[in-house]
Amino acid sequence: MTDIIIIGGGIAGISLAARLSDHAHVTVLETENALGYHASGRSAALYEPNYGAPSVNALSRMGERYFHDGGYLSDRGFLLVAQSGEDRAFEKDLNDLNTTEISVEDALQIVPILKPSITRAAYHSGAYDIDTDRLIQDFAKQTRSNGGEVVTGAAVTRSDFADGVWTVHTSDRVLQAPTLVNAAGAWADEIAKLSGISPIGLTPYRRSFARVPAPGGHDISKWPIFFGVGETWYAKPDAGKLLISPADEDAATPHDAFADDMVIAMGIDRYQQHVTEEVTRVETTWAGLRTFAPDRTLVLGRDAGNPSFVWCAGQGGYGFQTAPGASQFLADVMLGRVSDVDAELVAALSPHRF
Repeated sequence: MTDIIIIGGGIAGISLAARLSDHAHVTVLETENALGYHASGRSAALYEPNYGAPSVNALSRMGERYFHDGGYLSDRGFLLVAQSGEDRAFEKDLNDLNTTEISVEDALQIVPILKPSITRAAYHSGAYDIDTDRLIQDFAKQTRSNGGEVVTGAAVTRSDFADGVWTVHTSDRVLQAPTLVNAAGAWADEIAKLSGISPIGLTPYRRSFARVPAPGGHDISKWPIFFGVGETWYAKPDAGKLLISPADEDAATPHDAFADDMVIAMGIDRYQQHVTEEVTRVETTWAGLRTFAPDRTLVLGRDAGNPSFVWCAGQGGYGFQTAPGASQFLADVMLGRVSDVDAELVAALSPHRF
């Protein structure tokens, strides 16, 4: 018997496991044969603390020191660009992202392939790349070094609660624990139903990516991530290549997501309307599922109907950047520790709001 079973080995589940493992015996069950296979393995890997709802911003900032102290961040920067007729959307993004307007000439110095027809731009340096693979592996290492188990290839087939104990079945083992954590990402509502818990109404949305060669042979290593207004597309340097996304949000069912060629083509077209270099070759494409609660903020806390069932879900597109803060917050909740998180944020994250 273990103290806590966590279903899901993405960044949400493994970061929480690490936080709890100092105080309890934790077992993580991951369906796939590797950690972070689905949404966590297909992330844009960006730390942008102004991105998302206020509760998301708060969680992101709670973990900023952890990221910096651990050396998980590297400089990237954020550039927003607009064309004629997009002033209203630009002003909204300027305010929402708390960034600073710069001249078009300065924007062209930062990303020289931008078209001179760009009419407005904004930039800030406080966006960073996250070393996502090392972050996951370090959390897993911490869990194991504290005596916790991280089990891959362990799909949950049954989950029952009786006499204060959860009994969880996989294909080759049966585990028991008084506390069950649902960190199953796109499958979180499915795990809830399997466990006799009312689902929240989480919706997975597909987000697609294409990797293309560096445009025009430029050294793009120091370029920022650059966005169109309203997040209708973005492009991000990645290991000498450029990632382009249409920033799509197509509702989906939980599955191993893949990119749609037409959606990729749409994203590349949007990107090309803002740059001088044509995309002549796409090297690879892929997609992931970003799973949101109805109010697009995370769901962290004990279930209203059964407090032994804990939600760690609804990370949306913010899983990595919120992971250090969210995992510490939820571990404090589960361990009954005093937290300096204000009551408004606790209520915003609580499963009881549904």
